[in-house]
Amino acid sequence: MATLKDATAIVGTGQTPFAKQLPESEKTLACRAILAALADAGIDPSEVDGMASYTMEETDEVEIAKSIGAGDITFFSKAGFGGGGSCATVAHLAAAITTGQASVGVAWRSRKRGSGPRPWKNTAVQLPTPAQWTRPFGLLRPADEIGMLARRYMHEYGATRDHLFNVALACRNRANQNPAAMMYERPLTREMYMTSRWISDPLCLFDNCLETDGALACVIVSAERARDCRQKPVYVHSAAQGLPAQHHGMVNYWNDDPLTGPSWAAARQLWKQADFGPDDVDVAQIYDAFTPLIPLSLEGYGFCGRGEGAAFTEGGALESGGRLPINTGGGGLSEAYVHGFNLITEGVRQLRGTSTAQVPGAATCLVTAGEGVPTSAILLRS
Repeated sequence: MATLKDATAIVGTGQTPFAKQLPESEKTLACRAILAALADAGIDPSEVDGMASYTMEETDEVEIAKSIGAGDITFFSKAGFGGGGSCATVAHLAAAITTGQASVGVAWRSRKRGSGPRPWKNTAVQLPTPAQWTRPFGLLRPADEIGMLARRYMHEYGATRDHLFNVALACRNRANQNPAAMMYERPLTREMYMTSRWISDPLCLFDNCLETDGALACVIVSAERARDCRQKPVYVHSAAQGLPAQHHGMVNYWNDDPLTGPSWAAARQLWKQADFGPDDVDVAQIYDAFTPLIPLSLEGYGFCGRGEGAAFTEGGALESGGRLPINTGGGGLSEAYVHGFNLITEGVRQLRGTSTAQVPGAATCLVTAGEGVPTSAILLRS
């Protein structure tokens, strides 16, 4: 069976500054990130013939291609479900390049969430069918939905707010080392966490991701071409998407077990195609829109058993030098929240050896997209 295993590589990354509010348009930010990624790879924009982004992306292929000076585009796609689509953009381009539909692909996410409106405020728009079973009953925001899952997780497995603090602290500590992070040099203490305001019980302020303006991009080519590019190649070893049976976004109402989310479906496909397993992952970039997603994902991707994700966070396991260092740029909780694309670029930096919180000798990295929604994941190797 043909696979994507090591057939393509990420050879360029780019990003804009991150801030609560940036003056540039999302189109301008996207173009700057893409051009920076191409310059990083040493590839002229005219060679771009593949493009991938998110269905929630406000920019489109036509305007971006014209603005960066791309040539003929022979492949373009958009991955759905917001944060669940991040790694899928890489997977789509890897598949297109492997099958000869494109030769130079760019994936990007540009977002002005910090200065833009909150999507759920638009009461004039008719609710999609799934939301008709949640929002009229008070689950207005993603934080409310994940808060409910978190409370169930605490009830069933004994997780506590201290476990959620472990996640928030690990991400903040790495952001404190990263000059590009919004939370650079802004420490978090347990007292700050425990006394912060509630957002949606049991989630406090520091259990929630940042609100960010910014854009990121990466460039993908064949493994053969990657050897001649400017940067050290980071190979796409395995890729997967996951939409479990009878899924209901975020709340997972109709599943037999709401705590078995889309990560479980993605993980089965991801590891099936890989030459290594969870025990061989040197560093992980795990989607962290909310702290409870980390223990749920640790279980889904096989780093521990069912109900063991909270305990896994103890003893500095997620910190530099720990059992599984995570989100080494600060993640969505403390670097920037741009629907998880910064987890991809940080994974690349780790395997290049250029991270601000470098894991010594890192050769393998798991990157995941949003748990709670139809998701995606990639395994990277150097």
